[in-house]
Amino acid sequence: MKRFPFSGRALALLAVILPLLGLFIFVALRSGPLAPVAVTVTTVETAAVTPSLFGLGVVESRHLVSIGPTAAGRLQRLEVDVGDSVQAGQVIGGMDPVDLEQRLLAQDAAFRRIQAQLREARARQTYAQAQAKRYEQLFAANLTSEEMLAAKRQELQITDAGLAALHEDQSRITADRGALAAQQRNLQLTAPVNGLVVARHADPGATVVAGQAVIEVIDPAGLWVNARFDQVTAAGLRAGLPARIELRSRAGQVLAGRVLRVEPMADAVTEETRAKVLFLTLPAPLPPLGELAEVTLALPSLAATPVLPNAAVRRDGRETGVWKVVEGGVRFTPVQLGAGDLEGRVQVLSGVARGDRVVVYSAKALKADSRITIVERIPGAGK
Repeated sequence: MKRFPFSGRALALLAVILPLLGLFIFVALRSGPLAPVAVTVTTVETAAVTPSLFGLGVVESRHLVSIGPTAAGRLQRLEVDVGDSVQAGQVIGGMDPVDLEQRLLAQDAAFRRIQAQLREARARQTYAQAQAKRYEQLFAANLTSEEMLAAKRQELQITDAGLAALHEDQSRITADRGALAAQQRNLQLTAPVNGLVVARHADPGATVVAGQAVIEVIDPAGLWVNARFDQVTAAGLRAGLPARIELRSRAGQVLAGRVLRVEPMADAVTEETRAKVLFLTLPAPLPPLGELAEVTLALPSLAATPVLPNAAVRRDGRETGVWKVVEGGVRFTPVQLGAGDLEGRVQVLSGVARGDRVVVYSAKALKADSRITIVERIPGAGK
């Protein structure tokens, strides 16, 4: 009788080891490093893409007027505060005149004095003219000497010169008083436009210098959003585009707007293009200056082309492509992309066609020899 080379004990041991080895291989192939990668896929479809631009901005005033004195001095009064409305020409405050009123009174007294002197000089001139005319008649009748006629003519010239000097003094006093009156008017702080007071930088009693802003006024109708857009996606940005504005303090409330202009200077540091976006209808109440806002611009729709979700696009070195599902696995396929929209879709100009299936998400990085298993949702995603 032929005997087996293995004893019963060895056979029992093999009976235990072989199932364990098979289980290990099964586990390794299903959930270990050799297991297929779980992926979600999508089918390339043809659709028209409506590209949009998204940017962040700050609410600013188109017209900000700073009101302050033209000369250094002490602020005497201020009649408006932040939030008050002002009208063009309204006096909103004034500077301490110091001795300006006394100097005006002195100029008035000097003007009255020169007026009296002018009346006296005109009377002397009238008398000198009459005397010169009388002596000319007497000289013509040989009733007086030539020396007496010359003396009377000289007296007339002296009175004429004195009157002319008094007229010069009168003009000087008038100009000086006009300058003091203008200076007095400049001491009044006047609103140049209709607007809303947004800042108050000084209080009565404070000393301010020439040109220092005491009050800042804006035109509420001139609010806009100073928006910034990434230069990479800013193609098509131009004046006149319709805009959707959403203020941070009013989430969910969309305000209509329009691009007024695109700034000719971009930000070289942040690589952003700036644009001014107007509100078509001012929100009520008005948003505070400096509030952040989200701006969405709608560009014209493009012709229908194959489209993919942005999440399906991968970058392998310098190449941009997608993992295309092929028989037995996946293959990295370079693609040329076009415009995208805010829904996460992007045009595919070449590389894939309608009906192709591509990987959207994968449980781990894919390789050319990766085995895949298609699932509806990546296990553990979102945890």
